[in-house]
Amino acid sequence: MSGGAAVQSALDPAGAHAAAIHQLWSVMLWVSSVVFVVVLAFIAVAVVYGRRRQENAAIPATAERSLTRSVAAAVAATVVILIALLVASIWTDRAVASAQPSGGSAVSINLTGHQWWWEVEYEDATPSQRMLTANELHVPVGRPVVLKVTSRDVIHSFWAPNLQGKRDLIPGYTTAIWLRADRPGTFRGQCAEYCGMQHAHMAIDVVAEPDADFERWLDARREPARPPASDAAQRGQSLFMKTRCAGCHTIKGTDAAGTIAPDLTHVAARGTLGAGTLPNSAAELRAWIHDPQASKLGNKMPANPFEAADLDALVAYLSTLK
Repeated sequence: MSGGAAVQSALDPAGAHAAAIHQLWSVMLWVSSVVFVVVLAFIAVAVVYGRRRQENAAIPATAERSLTRSVAAAVAATVVILIALLVASIWTDRAVASAQPSGGSAVSINLTGHQWWWEVEYEDATPSQRMLTANELHVPVGRPVVLKVTSRDVIHSFWAPNLQGKRDLIPGYTTAIWLRADRPGTFRGQCAEYCGMQHAHMAIDVVAEPDADFERWLDARREPARPPASDAAQRGQSLFMKTRCAGCHTIKGTDAAGTIAPDLTHVAARGTLGAGTLPNSAAELRAWIHDPQASKLGNKMPANPFEAADLDALVAYLSTLK
């Protein structure tokens, strides 16, 4: 995976939508900070003057009128501040909603949430050019991207804070969210709606790269898996096809056509395993195949009690799928 270490921060906007949200957050932070300091100052003044009047319980009429005016002024200021923040929030919402360009340059992606992984499909007018992958989004810098989001089980929520706000994924409904990356980088996304035991292990990396690099990546992922060259990889492919692996996973160019688990056609090119749970290395892949429950308890993949030699062959085969 290109792009370096993933960044996840709402304070480091990398796109127009995230910048508008960050601006609103900054306004609310500064306003709230000023209000907090002013309130503390008035509390301090009240404490000091209250101690001076402890011996005299009677409050002069002038002091009572002054107190009434102060409370009225504070209420008026509160109303003005809240209305101003409401206007800023509405303006931000409209600014984010208006950044939805039309035209043929937009990249259209179907994003489907599962417990606990992301299914990613790049749309194309030609059905054979559609591409399916999992747990990793690649987007071109400077081009709008529309994510058509839905869920296959419970409510999930897509949130890549460097690029956009949150959007819920509702079972049976498809909604759209637009984003645009203005600079290259790898930005970590996360499910932001509690969706079960492994909610915390449902991450997705969004890799923003120059348009030419993106198109090369997309063309490469459209290709079927290469036939294994080594004896070990060939044995691993045979094992994969003969066991239950092929009933759950798809590998384009082979007889494996399962649809209930992530597409593995180019699994070796991804940065992580298990939706950000483990780094994608040979050792971690071997451990994941043998007992995925040890790393991600409750996920839908069962343990696979292969012999050591069979495990090595499967890892050798899957490591060629780049």
